[in-house]
Amino acid sequence: MAEATSDRRDKGVALARAARAGDTLALHELLDHLNPYIAHICTPIALADGPDATQEALLAVFRSLRSLKDPQALYGWVRAIAVREAVRIAQRAARARPAELADVPERGDPQLAADIDDVLARLSPEHRAVLVLRDVEGLDEEAAAAALRIPPGTAKSRLHRARMSFRKAWSA
Repeated sequence: MAEATSDRRDKGVALARAARAGDTLALHELLDHLNPYIAHICTPIALADGPDATQEALLAVFRSLRSLKDPQALYGWVRAIAVREAVRIAQRAARARPAELADVPERGDPQLAADIDDVLARLSPEHRAVLVLRDVEGLDEEAAAAALRIPPGTAKSRLHRARMSFRKAWSA
């Protein structure tokens, strides 16, 4: 399993090098290769707007690939772009769709409390992002803070609040 992941990463790095050198076929292959990785990051943050966030992140990768100085850093660079786009899309969606009181599950409703998507939806995009980076992606605090472009202390406090809010919503 670890070998397969390593092979996948090596393929992505090789495709990034070729795409940066002007190989348009490699660029298309790279975007196809990165699509599931980006979707894996964007979907838990942007929720129903995950496909839009994924598309926006892929466009940002396409537009900015020449700015990637070290192709070995491809996945960290892509992760930062995906998180940034997912948070941006989720914030835009939150402004467009204010929560209705009827949408808030009633206390003790076991069906809704067990639905992880519902619980995640109750968190702000910023809290979802730090929670996904730390607890799903397994990044340490410094790496999560760097991906979110915030100080480590801010990431730590957001993570604490996100976990508390998640637990509260989960047990409600």
